[in-house]
Amino acid sequence: MNTILAFLDFSHVSLEVLQALAPLVAFFLFFQLAYLKLPRTFVMNMIKGVVLCVMGLILFLQGVQVGFMPVGTAMGEILGAMETTWPLIFIGFLLGLVATIAEPAVHILSYEVEKASAGSIREKTILATLSLGVALFVALGMAKIIYGVPIHYILVPGYLLALVLMRFCDPTFVAIAFDAGGVATGPMTVTFVLAVALGIATAMEGRDPVLDGFGLIALVAMAPILSVMVLGLIVTSVKKRS
Repeated sequence: MNTILAFLDFSHVSLEVLQALAPLVAFFLFFQLAYLKLPRTFVMNMIKGVVLCVMGLILFLQGVQVGFMPVGTAMGEILGAMETTWPLIFIGFLLGLVATIAEPAVHILSYEVEKASAGSIREKTILATLSLGVALFVALGMAKIIYGVPIHYILVPGYLLALVLMRFCDPTFVAIAFDAGGVATGPMTVTFVLAVALGIATAMEGRDPVLDGFGLIALVAMAPILSVMVLGLIVTSVKKRS
């Protein structure tokens, strides 16, 4: 009964969503009344969109708090208690892959890239590149937790490599790459993958949830930057040969 009541208690989440969206709505209304003077139809569509956005955010955040994160943490604790830990690397790869494919912002970015490039960069190509890149780095993050590798041993060489790739990569792919880094760290990845990582670090002997569990999202943010720029180098190389 308590679980059902907790699931149906939307008050806290609703207040957070309204506080977050209220300034944006006020900002729009100010410019609408003072400068924009948009047609009534446009304003009504805007209101409908805001209402749907509020409802969607409330349902999503409630699901995250009462479902996604507790389940992810419980899964991580079970996985972290396994005697054989190396399968966690493969599990991390699968988690990163499916979480990125399910990420709405990743699909939007992939669609916009194809649209802006007039179809020369395909949506499915960007989606596959981001998904595989994130999957590899989530697997690397799992290895970091298992073997206790300090996060800066991975991040510093990774971003140094990104700076080197910028020198040789097409500027178009550099711009896409750094936007993709922010897009990949969306609600699906952060809420589920991070919860699993924290659960694993909590359950594993000799691991600190704060020192070893966190840092995975930093790797996820770096993954698209490197993977998209590598894609850019491949595309550039193919064009030069043809």
